[in-house]
Amino acid sequence: MTVTNTRTIYHPVQRDSATYIRTAAETGGECTLLVLEVEPGGGNQLHRHKTYTERFTVLDGVLGVEAAGKQQLLRTGESLLVPIGGAHRFFSASESRTRFQVELRPGHAGFEQALRIGYGLAGDGLVNAAGIPKRILDIAVLLELSDMGFVGPMALLEPLFRLLAKLARRRGVLQALLARYCAT
Repeated sequence: MTVTNTRTIYHPVQRDSATYIRTAAETGGECTLLVLEVEPGGGNQLHRHKTYTERFTVLDGVLGVEAAGKQQLLRTGESLLVPIGGAHRFFSASESRTRFQVELRPGHAGFEQALRIGYGLAGDGLVNAAGIPKRILDIAVLLELSDMGFVGPMALLEPLFRLLAKLARRRGVLQALLARYCAT
């Protein structure tokens, strides 16, 4: 995959796309604003973010969001705010693509980079069938960049992934991923 500065990226395994509307750099760190398009049944796993809120606003379709231990279906025009540290996940609950806005406050350049890297790795065939990077150091880098944490028993692995992220930085993995997928 070649590096581009396009505002829309595509994940060929998950078959979803993300469009950068406003980046942290463009808003002086105030927010990151994206529009995601997710295939029916597509979505992500339960996770949390340690330093920013995440607001989901449905533009088209029906978006399922699990947050605060309950599952909700959001329809066009409806929003849900996940607080800092709140365990959550989203999924398309439509029979066609679901289009929704994601707003992070404050903005988070690392999340923006992690998304580009994750989608880039998928484009290069370096993820498994679930869209997870095949190399553990890549996973560690993405978790650290995005300030993402595990939920439940998986949270016990976070210290290990912090160590792996340090190792990845020492080995130049972070710099190589940024150069390949995030250079403009």
